[in-house]
Amino acid sequence: MVEYYLTVQSAIILVEGYETSDDQERRSTLFYLCLVRVRAYALFRLTTARYLVTGGAGFIGSHIAEALLDRGESVRIFDNLSTGSQTNLAVLQGRAEFVQGDLRNFDAVREAMTGVEVVFHQGAMASVPRSIAHPIESLETNINGTQHVLLAARDAGVRRVVYASSSSIYGNTPTLPKYEQMPPHPMSPYAVHKLTGELLCEMFTRLYGLETVALRYFNVFGPRQDPTSEYAAVIPRFLTALLQKRRPIVFGDGEQTRDFTYIANVVQANLLAATSLDAVGHPLNIGCGERISLNTVLRVAGELLGVATNAEYREPRPADVRDSLADISLAQRLLSYKPTIRFREGLARTLDALRRDTASHLNR
Repeated sequence: MVEYYLTVQSAIILVEGYETSDDQERRSTLFYLCLVRVRAYALFRLTTARYLVTGGAGFIGSHIAEALLDRGESVRIFDNLSTGSQTNLAVLQGRAEFVQGDLRNFDAVREAMTGVEVVFHQGAMASVPRSIAHPIESLETNINGTQHVLLAARDAGVRRVVYASSSSIYGNTPTLPKYEQMPPHPMSPYAVHKLTGELLCEMFTRLYGLETVALRYFNVFGPRQDPTSEYAAVIPRFLTALLQKRRPIVFGDGEQTRDFTYIANVVQANLLAATSLDAVGHPLNIGCGERISLNTVLRVAGELLGVATNAEYREPRPADVRDSLADISLAQRLLSYKPTIRFREGLARTLDALRRDTASHLNR
């Protein structure tokens, strides 16, 4: 960076003057100025750090960007808006720099990386069903796109990449809870892609010294999660159906379980992963350590809304995992990660946000 070069050059000149000056007062003054310059540069680095959030117009990415902006950080968002939305960007109130680009375009990724210190790589073609329906596009985005991010980060001198991985890499193994040292058993293209991204991160850390941390998300939910997509996650689909007085659709018997993780917990984990020295090179589970069935989700949602839930049960979908539960002890130890919003409170917050969004659309 230009600022770094100028500061170092200034410090060198001052130190050389300190070493050659015969005048004691002059030497003391130069020494003091050298300390001031170094301190000023340290403050510069602390207060003007730049963050790049790929997929920053999406559900998780926009929440990470918002948290950084609320801390006074400088944020750049890179998104092709294929699944991200202008609505999510509007929440940021123009405080972030937005670059519209595709992860598959290396030149675009490289240009977006200029001046960046930390990358939160959230951009992906997400969802297991979507990866099954569109395997080529999914691979190009999730694997090639991740390699583009890592290469561009290495070449730009980025300090750290925090990579969004997925609990789907564990597959349908019966062992619970899932812990990081377990052999992976991916059951879908998406899971294979996320595991490959982890291996790429590990390789870039080992070969090139680029700091990377992989966070294995467990069923993240919360405001801004799109309920309208064909591949929408289960909680926004359930809640939207209940609000619209429709029957929620459950694939399977509803007794399959997930470690549902409210978005604020995931944001906390990402911010911690950007600074923790101990976490570098590790994949870490990010969940709540709670096992909740889909039928329980419907029951709690019905209680919060004061309505009966009469679900329609259909055949299970291909590659759906039966049970999932995170062992979060490693993240607790290496990140000091601690989930602060539990399932019921998170569901209530998500419902409130959906109601506000619905009222907003009706008033337009």
